[in-house]
Amino acid sequence: MKYIVKRIQEADYGCEERPAGYQFQVLLLLRDETGQEIDIEVADAELLSKDINEGDWVFFDKDNEIIKEE
Repeated sequence: MKYIVKRIQEADYGCEERPAGYQFQVLLLLRDETGQEIDIEVADAELLSKDINEGDWVFFDKDNEIIKEE
């Protein structure tokens, strides 16, 4: 199933400390082709390395990795 990236925002951790080696996470709001919306957390570095931005179409592979549709 394909999803459009509707919003990317910083995940909210309140005042909790992050452990050493922690990968910064962002919260994605995704909308599928039927209009259903889901929120998921993804490593910010992964989105940057895959050039995924708001408005892009994405899907998940068999290993549940996010992939940008070309």
